[in-house]
Amino acid sequence: MLEHVPQWLGHALRGVRAGADKLAILEPVLGADFVALRLTSLAFADHGRIPTRYTADGEGVSPPLAWGDVPEEARSLALIVEDADSPSLEPLVHAILWNIPGEDRALAEGAIASEGPGESGRNSFFRTGWLPPDPPTGHGAHNYAFQLFALSGALDLKGTPGRSTLVDAMAGKVLAAGLLVGAYSRGEEAPLDVGVDAVRA
Repeated sequence: MLEHVPQWLGHALRGVRAGADKLAILEPVLGADFVALRLTSLAFADHGRIPTRYTADGEGVSPPLAWGDVPEEARSLALIVEDADSPSLEPLVHAILWNIPGEDRALAEGAIASEGPGESGRNSFFRTGWLPPDPPTGHGAHNYAFQLFALSGALDLKGTPGRSTLVDAMAGKVLAAGLLVGAYSRGEEAPLDVGVDAVRA
């Protein structure tokens, strides 16, 4: 995919980025009254580098995730993973899952798949499951935002909806939300921990 973008073009596009202010967790329709979830991964620290195994340069499986501080009244969870630094108008969607059981507290490695827990929506490449990080060479560090939402009920969605449909369906149902950011880059001398500091943790 984007590994075929020449390095000179990646460098030329370094200033073209979707922006963290467009992440789903900041969508006004979801409100701002929800409490914080604790979202972590055994594979990388918050704002740390995502290991190659979970990217298009490795096996391309989804990383393990775990969470806590879920409100007792939560009936389901939804996950949206977006690249805030994609050279596009909107963040690139890497995964959508919804109707994860409210009592679940983790996703195993490789669980973000069409046959995984919950129901899988459509990523930006019009597929279900995990779209591994694949930033253009020389574009700099990309921040991948794993956004988990605890919801007051299950979502009645048909087919394989995209991000906008899921966000609209979650309106008025978000009890808590968590954010975990992992970074990945190609053509950099050293990993960059460029944070999405403006986004609520």
